[in-house]
Amino acid sequence: MNRDHRLLFGPLAAVILLLGIPGLALLVPAYDPVRQTVSEIGEVGSPARIPFAAMLSAVAVCTLMFALALRRVAKEARRSPVGAWLTAFMAICVAGVGLFAFPHPLHNVFGIAELIGYQAPLVLALTWRGEPRLRTAVAICGVMALVVWIALALNLTSLARSGAIWDAVGPIYGLVQRALFAAWFGWCAVLGVELWRREHP
Repeated sequence: MNRDHRLLFGPLAAVILLLGIPGLALLVPAYDPVRQTVSEIGEVGSPARIPFAAMLSAVAVCTLMFALALRRVAKEARRSPVGAWLTAFMAICVAGVGLFAFPHPLHNVFGIAELIGYQAPLVLALTWRGEPRLRTAVAICGVMALVVWIALALNLTSLARSGAIWDAVGPIYGLVQRALFAAWFGWCAVLGVELWRREHP
């Protein structure tokens, strides 16, 4: 396989997001990362509005580059590119969330649409299965798909704010939401490094 440095944009996207969120939160007075959502950092009227949009735009560009690298890997392995397209779709959603600040109606549209992009690890685990050169990558995708699904299930408890689960999740919803972002972008980071390492023995 030819060397493709675009694979390192997966780890770069994760680093920008996972450092950018807590860094920008410091610009918002009295912001509580345990209780409050990430969107509240960049909402309309927030002092972090512009840098938040810029940060998510950078993450989106990196994610798109990573998706193009995944498409190339799939093509060379003669496998379906659907997982790469889902990753590219996530890039569009991330950009939309940043550019249309809460409470703009499109903010939640792009946020909900991310549910589609979150399926990329599972799809890659299924479509790359059986390819000897991608055995480790498939294992990574399978494990991280499970982690993403668990984090996603906890996040979706916000749709029915009653019962024992929400009573436990509600007070720490900010952390629960961050766990989902960390899981998906952690997948980008680990998979990107693994595929790049395999091409750089």
